[in-house]
Amino acid sequence: MKNILITAVFSLLFHCVAAQNGEEAFTFLRFPASARINALGGNQVSLVERDPALIFHNPALLGGEMDGMINLNYMNYISDINTGSALFTKAWGEKGAWGVGAGFISYGNFKQTTADRFVEGEFSVKDISLNAFYSRELSEKWRGGLSIQFLYSSLERYTSLGLAVDAGLSYYDSQNGFSAAVVLKHIGAQLKAYDDKRQKLPWDIQLGVNKKVAHAPFRLSLTAMYLNQWTFDYVDATNKEYNGDTFLQTLFKHFVVGVDFIPTENFWLGIGFNPKTSLDMKLQGGNALSGFSAGAGITVKRFNVGVSVAKYHPAAMSLMVSVSTALTH
Repeated sequence: MKNILITAVFSLLFHCVAAQNGEEAFTFLRFPASARINALGGNQVSLVERDPALIFHNPALLGGEMDGMINLNYMNYISDINTGSALFTKAWGEKGAWGVGAGFISYGNFKQTTADRFVEGEFSVKDISLNAFYSRELSEKWRGGLSIQFLYSSLERYTSLGLAVDAGLSYYDSQNGFSAAVVLKHIGAQLKAYDDKRQKLPWDIQLGVNKKVAHAPFRLSLTAMYLNQWTFDYVDATNKEYNGDTFLQTLFKHFVVGVDFIPTENFWLGIGFNPKTSLDMKLQGGNALSGFSAGAGITVKRFNVGVSVAKYHPAAMSLMVSVSTALTH
């Protein structure tokens, strides 16, 4: 019955996505959710670690090993734009687990002016998500998961509401150090628009694999994104030389690669590269570091702390910090 239910959910979501079009709302859902994911290129759906924030990218990564864990994440994205999340996870029975969490992005304060540039005051812009997660072991190596996201956005006096679902499957072979996963992300709708025009959510289909190098403390990762589309639009009336991406550029934009060095269970180093970020930023004057990211993490007593940096804008580096701890021994 559980397998039938999961199959039905996946089939329903595939039918739902066909009706979505237009510009996107709640794009902050694409942001990395933890320092480790940020270090490995900004996206991961198949990494198996005792890091609760991974479930923001794939709910099937949630498991009983995360029993009683609290996770906090914060990133200074650009200037006064900040994003973060909080999460609690709990084992449920022998094969299940659940979690609850919240995420936000604050775009800072803006001056409110009239048509003749008279300043009337200030207003803020922010997006918030409330999340519920559930996963279950389907076999010794397979795990399935679902999450529901209640979305709220505020832009001056305008507000928007949304509802989204993630559905994922995860495979993990611990003996060979291999993991793979597939996830349907942010499938849903904008329930209330800012005005009369509704926007689609940033839905996506993603695949990922991770493989530990034999007899060496290295792990390689590859994540495929934007599998619901092929080409990417770039609109800039001032750029007269850009005529669109080549076939190889378009292909590379669908992947993120990462490598992490894990000499012990209590320490890791990671680097990643996102070709789409790199190629897009070159059109905006980005430098050689565009699209690259790096980070490190350490376990001190019962606390797991991670820090990473990435370049998402030509003029700034983004710093992210993550902290996790277990309430149970």
